[in-house]
Amino acid sequence: MEWTEAPEGQEVAPEHTPEAPEEEPQMTMEDLLAEEGFSLEFPHTGEIRKGVITSITDNEVLVGIGAKSEGVIPKRDLERLSDEEREAIQAGNEISVYVMSVDGDGTAKLSYTRALEAEDWDKAEAMRDAKETFQGVIAGVNKGGLVVRFGRLRGFIPASQVSRERRLSVGGGRPDKDLEAWKALIGQPIAVRVIEVDRERRRLILSERAAARESREMLKEQLLDALQVGDVRTGRVTSLTNFGAFVNIDGADGLVHLSEISWERVGKAGDVLTVGQEVTVKVIEVDRDRKRIGLSIRQLQEDPWQQKVKGLREGLLVSGVITRLEKFGAFARLENGLEGLIHISELSDQHVEHPREVVSEGDEVTLRIVRIDPERRRIGLSLRKVDSLAYADLDLRMALEEAEELLASAEDDAEAAVAEEAADAADVVEAVEAEAEEAADAAEAVEAAAEAEAEETAEAVAAEAEEAVEAAAAEAVAEAESSSEEAAAADDTAAEEEATD
Repeated sequence: MEWTEAPEGQEVAPEHTPEAPEEEPQMTMEDLLAEEGFSLEFPHTGEIRKGVITSITDNEVLVGIGAKSEGVIPKRDLERLSDEEREAIQAGNEISVYVMSVDGDGTAKLSYTRALEAEDWDKAEAMRDAKETFQGVIAGVNKGGLVVRFGRLRGFIPASQVSRERRLSVGGGRPDKDLEAWKALIGQPIAVRVIEVDRERRRLILSERAAARESREMLKEQLLDALQVGDVRTGRVTSLTNFGAFVNIDGADGLVHLSEISWERVGKAGDVLTVGQEVTVKVIEVDRDRKRIGLSIRQLQEDPWQQKVKGLREGLLVSGVITRLEKFGAFARLENGLEGLIHISELSDQHVEHPREVVSEGDEVTLRIVRIDPERRRIGLSLRKVDSLAYADLDLRMALEEAEELLASAEDDAEAAVAEEAADAADVVEAVEAEAEEAADAAEAVEAAAEAEAEETAEAVAAEAEEAVEAAAAEAVAEAESSSEEAAAADDTAAEEEATD
């Protein structure tokens, strides 16, 4: 406050009147204790504190959290606890609590479940920073992806972060297109990586692909050490590209280039293979520095080109059909299905600007084979050399060889026919001899039977004769005895007559 100068003995009023004293702000209990030098730490909203349960009622749990005050955990907070977590709510136990709010009198509203969640958030952040893998279980499915419980938190795996193998197991579709198929995954174990943590938005994003990628890298390292060129393995097609197909063998992917899928021409891998198909492959390259594995399907199959080309040779005349025209020549398919090239220089003795000046697609032409390259699997054909004098001797020799082959074939057929007829005659002779032997055996059997029957008959006749002789003798004896008796009776009668006389 400033005072103006005045004559001695006179007082001068101040230029400005003094302002009223400002009202001092009301101090809280914490401020008063701090002013007096006390170092009590009062709870603040959002912090995690350790406390001791002092009492438990039907509606709340009181927890001593320091500063000579107690906090309250409401009953509804405890209803969200699992049975195992509820066992920790005992008087005298120390627990962690989350400060939801603090009243003016210093009473804190606490949450036990939020404290547990906070510990899970801490764990999620630590796993994200350390790039550790979390082993969980699929708890749910929605149109966006999968839900996995991470402690008390709900972790979300977008469909784009689900591994290829798991997507293939449900048909390779998306959950927004085939939700019922994806529901079959509920309850399955899953390994994931934490890729995003946002506590404020309560956003926890997980990725199976990141965990699977790390796992595949480890498996690939092991596989690269064990694989050898020439090994044969069984795998499953995981994806198709413009340049080939990726096949998973023992947890690691190898590439089957488009040219190694089949011996036949393949326009795109999808024409021959499907995702999820099981295939047998041969290891044709192992690049440990670039961590690449080259595979082949066709090298485990017989090359039809090698079989079809066996009957062909340079200089041979063949029939073919023009299949397509290019600036450098025309392609023709032979009768055995092989395709060869008629270079533009082999179309005519005259200068040709484009093959269409000489041939058209679909034309049936006679061609001469001028080159066979087994390594590159190519056949060179010529139209202008069909009537070339340079091949006259070769044509004559081939005609003679063909005639000789036909003659030899006819002779072989004749010899085969004669041999077959001789064999048939021999079979007939053997059959006749066998029948004669059977007839001889039958005659011997009949003769033996006749002899046996004759012997039996003779024995029977002798027995009958003996019986007849015995019967006749007995009859003679009987007759003799009867005659003796009659003679005796006659003598007695005569004696009686003589006595009477």
